[in-house]
Parts: sequence; C-alpha cells; structure tokens
Amino acid sequence: MYEDVKAKMDKAIHALENDYAAIRAGRANPALLDKVSVDYYGTPTPIPQVGTVSVPEARMLVIQPWDASILGDIEKAILKSELGLTPNNDGKVIRINFPALTEERRKELVKGISKRAEEAKVVIRGVRRDALEAFKAQKKKSEITEDDLKQAETDIQKLTDQYIKDIDTVSAKKEKEIMEI
Repeated sequence: MYEDVKAKMDKAIHALENDYAAIRAGRANPALLDKVSVDYYGTPTPIPQVGTVSVPEARMLVIQPWDASILGDIEKAILKSELGLTPNNDGKVIRINFPALTEERRKELVKGISKRAEEAKVVIRGVRRDALEAFKAQKKKSEITEDDLKQAETDIQKLTDQYIKDIDTVSAKKEKEIMEI
C-alpha cells in the first residue's frame, strides 16, 4: 500500500519538475519545445520528434528538422504557442533567440511557480486523503487493527510531509534560477 502512495506522490513531483522545465527562465532549454506540437503529415507531433533541438549558445535554440518541408509548420507552431518566442527561419534551420527577462516578467514567472507548487501540494494531500480512506475502510472491515490504522496514519503523514518539503525545495530552486538570471 505504501509503495502505491509513494508512486503517486513521485508522479506529482515528476509532473511539477516537467512543468518547471518548460518555464522560460531566460536561458535556452530544449524542454520548452516538448509541449509544442507541429502538424506532421496530419498528426500533431512534438517538435523534438521531428528534428534535432540544440543549444549552441546560452540564449539560443536551433531546430533542425529531418524533413525541411516542415520548417514553416514548425515556425507557425512556435508562434502560436504561449511561449512568447519569435523563431527565425533561414530555410535550413530555425533559430530562436531568448531575450533577457525583465524584472516584471521574473516576478510573474515566480508567481506561476508558486501556483504550480501549490497545485502539486494539493495533489499530494489528495493522495494522502485517498490512502487514509483506504486504511479506514480496511479497519471497518476488520482487516487491520486500530493500532495498524494509527501507524498507517503516522507513516502516511510522514510521507506527505517529506513530499511537501521536496516540492518546496524544487520550487525554491526554480525561483532562485529565475531571479538570478
């Protein structure tokens, strides 16, 4: 039972880290394009699956598609995305330059980070609630004793506290990264 709870909490942390990887922090990060899809022969396909995404400089991404005919489609997909990036198409590759972040934009990003962290904490607490309800149901069916239930509640709370602390650590690290750039 605890393995299941840990697995669900791990998924919440992993999802949060993936969200944070997609946040534009002033330096080029190929993970930004993971959620941007291009129409590739009628199928929405993430950009990293239609070409090579590289970081030749700290503030530049270069996308080299395997099929040059989709350069325009990639460019349109990036423009339509909510990343606020402007791609430069030279006919062979697409270059994306990352402007330096303004103080106002940094503060806005930090607010978004805090919001996502709070959402992850809600997920962790939901997992805790579901696990405790499962243990209470087992107690009601006399599958476990009162002492087992109390021990399970204590263990689940310790796990929850640890994962909440992990979320705070991941969030603080991302906030620091944004504010230092």
